[in-house]
Amino acid sequence: MEAAPANRPRKPRRRWRWHVPPALVHGGESLEGVQVLDEIPEPLGLLLWETYRDVVLWSSVAPEERDGLFAAEAYEARLRALAEAGADEPLDQALRAVAAILKDPGGVPEADVTAACRTATDWAEGKALLSAAVTLATAAALASPTNAAAAHRVGMIARANGESARAETWFRRAVGLGRQANDWASYAEAFLGLGNLYKQRGNYPAARRFHIRALRAARRHAMREIQGRALHDLFCIAMQTSPPADAEELARLAFRAYGSRHPRLPALAHDVAYFWMSQGRFAPALEVFRAVLPHIHDSRERVLVAANAGRAAGGSGNRAGFDEAWQSVWAAEPEWERTPLAPQALLELANGASSLRDWPRAERAAETARDLAQRRGQGQVIIESEAVLDAARRKRGVEPAVPAATEESADPELVADLVRSLNVARR
Repeated sequence: MEAAPANRPRKPRRRWRWHVPPALVHGGESLEGVQVLDEIPEPLGLLLWETYRDVVLWSSVAPEERDGLFAAEAYEARLRALAEAGADEPLDQALRAVAAILKDPGGVPEADVTAACRTATDWAEGKALLSAAVTLATAAALASPTNAAAAHRVGMIARANGESARAETWFRRAVGLGRQANDWASYAEAFLGLGNLYKQRGNYPAARRFHIRALRAARRHAMREIQGRALHDLFCIAMQTSPPADAEELARLAFRAYGSRHPRLPALAHDVAYFWMSQGRFAPALEVFRAVLPHIHDSRERVLVAANAGRAAGGSGNRAGFDEAWQSVWAAEPEWERTPLAPQALLELANGASSLRDWPRAERAAETARDLAQRRGQGQVIIESEAVLDAARRKRGVEPAVPAATEESADPELVADLVRSLNVARR
C-alpha cells in the first residue's frame, strides 16, 4: 500500500462549542418565587415577589419584542405600592430601578436590571433572609443570562440556604458561561463552589477533582487569591482522606499562596490548628488557636475558637489554659440558643476536660452540648456528646485528674510562620 504523502495538509481542528446547561430557577415551592412570602410578610414580601415575577417575564422575551409587555398603569401602581411599603433606602431605590421595566420594557439595559437585583440581594443576605436572597439573585442572573458571576452567586446563596440541587445547576451554568466569556475568575470560583458542595455531601473524591480544576484554572490565569482558596479547600479534604504529611504540605502551599496578610489567613490557621489537634499535637494547636482568637470578631465564631483552644489546652495538660477557655465559653451562655456553633464548642470543651480527667466538667459540658444539639437537630454532635457523657459518668470518682500524655510535634516552621503572620496582622 502506498504511504500517504508527508506533506498532506491536516484537517482543521473542530471547534467545540462549550455547552451551558440550564439551571433550576426554583426549588420545591408550589409557585415560583413564592418562598419570599414565607420569609417576609406583606406588603414588602409581596412587592419582592412581584418584582421577581416581572423580571422573569421581562427576561424571557427578546429585547426587540419587549415593548408593550406590561399594562400601561403598572408602573404608577408599583410606585404607589413602594411608597406604602416603607422599605429601607437601598432596597427602595433598587426596586424603583427594577420597576422602570414596567414603564419602558424595551429601553432599560439588562445591566441596570441586574445591578438593581444585586442590590436587593445584598439587602436580603444582610438580613439573613436567604430564601428571598436566592430568589432575587436568580432574578439578577436571568436578567443577564450570559453573566457568569451572577450565575455563581445564585449557586453560593442556594448552597447556604440548603438548596443543594439548585446550587449545583447554577455552579455548572457558571462554569459554562465563564468558559464562553473568558471570565476565568467566575469559571474557577464555580469549580470551588462545586467542590465545596460535594464536600458537604461527603463525596470527597468528586470534591477533590473540582478543587483541582479550580486550582489549575487559577494557576493558568495567575489568580493567586483563588489559588490560595483552592489549596486551602484541598487541605481540608486531605485532613479527612490523606496521610498527615500530605495534608500538611497542602497547608504550607495554601499559606504561601495567601501570603502573610491575607484576610483568610486566620481561617487557614484555625483549620491547620484543628488538624494538629485531631492528630494529638495539642501544644502547637493551642499556640495557633491563641493567635487566631484576636482576629475573630463575630461572637458566635469566637465561642468555637475559644473552645478549640480549651480542648488543645486540655490535651496538652495545660490546666490554666483550659480554665481560661472554659470561662470564656460559659460567659457566652446567654447567646448559645442563637449560636449554631455552640453545641460543637461545648463538645470540644468536654473533650478537653476528658483529657485532663476532669470528669465533672466533662459531664457538664457534654450534657449541655447534647441538649443544645437535640434542639437544633445536630445528630453527629448528639452521638459524640453521648459517648463523652457516658465515659465521664463511668470514670467519675475512679480515675483522678492527671496531665495529658506526651504528644507528637508539628512542623515548627509552619507553626512559627502562622503565629508570626497573625501577630503582625494585629498591629
